[in-house]
Amino acid sequence: MNNIVYVIMDSCRYDTVLAARTPNIDRLGQVELRYSYASWTSPSHYAMLMGMTHHKSPAGVFASEVYKEDFIKWRKRTGVKDLDFRSFVPELSLPHKLSQLGYRTVGKVSLPVLNQYTTFSAHFDDYKLMENHNDFAGMIREMTFEAERPTFFFFNLGETHYPYMLSRDEAPVLHGVHGVFKHLDDAVSDTDDPTDKFFNREQLETLRAQQIKACEYVDSLLAELYAKIPPQTHVIVTADHGELFGEDGYFGHGPIFHPKVFEVPFVEGRPS
Repeated sequence: MNNIVYVIMDSCRYDTVLAARTPNIDRLGQVELRYSYASWTSPSHYAMLMGMTHHKSPAGVFASEVYKEDFIKWRKRTGVKDLDFRSFVPELSLPHKLSQLGYRTVGKVSLPVLNQYTTFSAHFDDYKLMENHNDFAGMIREMTFEAERPTFFFFNLGETHYPYMLSRDEAPVLHGVHGVFKHLDDAVSDTDDPTDKFFNREQLETLRAQQIKACEYVDSLLAELYAKIPPQTHVIVTADHGELFGEDGYFGHGPIFHPKVFEVPFVEGRPS
């Protein structure tokens, strides 16, 4: 069976990857435009942990056929030829299914909404909320492989999420996009009007450029990841959802229905 490394660049838009220099992502193949099942971190990760990958929005087909074909692709990813959709039922959990197949399952996440006390940690042998929001490098350092069984790594990266690796002093304060529920009460009681900051075009363009830089940083670390993984390893690189940088008056993601927040990059394979 194959080792599997699933890398999710949180909030990273499809066109951010296209605009960035990504020689290591490109080693996996051509980046595809896919669509997320949700517009923010928690529900999107829930769908991925069910075993569903982002869809292509195909016309003229039943949804059930799309799901079936999607689950069947785990045969190639795992190297288990007779794996089928029925074997995911009733748990509908990718880490649970992989555990049944004999995988060691490891989850490392950056966003607090995915912390180890939530249901996302279920069926993982090792699950950790990283102390540093931008610690893909630490995830790679902590990677270990076992000769007697394959490993499934599930990595959620904060580098491409707001504030896109900017410091507190560099990033404008934009209410409601920090992704941490403990600050919601502060936002409710805040009497300041954030409108001027929220729709400052120069700031939004700076943030857009910074997400591109963060994507390039992630790509540079993929070289270290590739150097560490055994040959029999299948790698998936994607995002959980997109991000808005002022298009049509929006910033961020979540309670937003806009194409850019559903467009995500997707590529998989073995690095050439």
